[in-house]
Amino acid sequence: MSLASVKEHFKQFERDNSILQFEASSATVEQAADVLNVIPARIAKTLSFRATDDGALLVVTAGDAKIDNTKFRAQFGVKARMLAAEEVVAQTGHVIGGVCPFGLANDLPIYLDISMNRFTTVFPACGSSNSAIELSCEELERYSNATAWVDICKGWE
Repeated sequence: MSLASVKEHFKQFERDNSILQFEASSATVEQAADVLNVIPARIAKTLSFRATDDGALLVVTAGDAKIDNTKFRAQFGVKARMLAAEEVVAQTGHVIGGVCPFGLANDLPIYLDISMNRFTTVFPACGSSNSAIELSCEELERYSNATAWVDICKGWE
C-alpha cells in the first residue's frame, strides 16, 4: 500500500507528480530535514495515537514540537498513548518513517497542530521512508481532510 496509496490519493488533486522521492532515507525528522535542506521544524511529522480500545487518531505536528500530555488529555479525553509499530501499519497502511495523513488503510480522524502555522509550507511524508511533499498548511488541511486544528504541543514556541 503506502507510497502507491498516497500517489493514488493525490491523483484526485492532480498532485501525484508533486511527491518527492529520495535516494537517502527521510524516515526521521532530522533525516528528512537533511535531504530536503530545510530546518527540522518544517517537517510535518504524523503521530499515531490510541483513541479508544480499538481505534486510533493521527496528529500532524511541526518537526520540533512535542506532545503536551495535559493538553492532549484535555483535547481528546484520553491519555496520549502512541500505537505500537504493528498497530501503526494496521491502522494507517504505512510503516513508521513514512506515516502520513494521506492514502490511509482506515478512515481515521486527523488533527493538525497549530505548531505548523508559523510556516508558509511544510513537508509531510508520503507513505514511505524516502518520500515527502511540500504543502501549504491550507493544502495539508484540504488534502488530509483534517478533522480540526488543535493546540496540543509544547517546545516549539
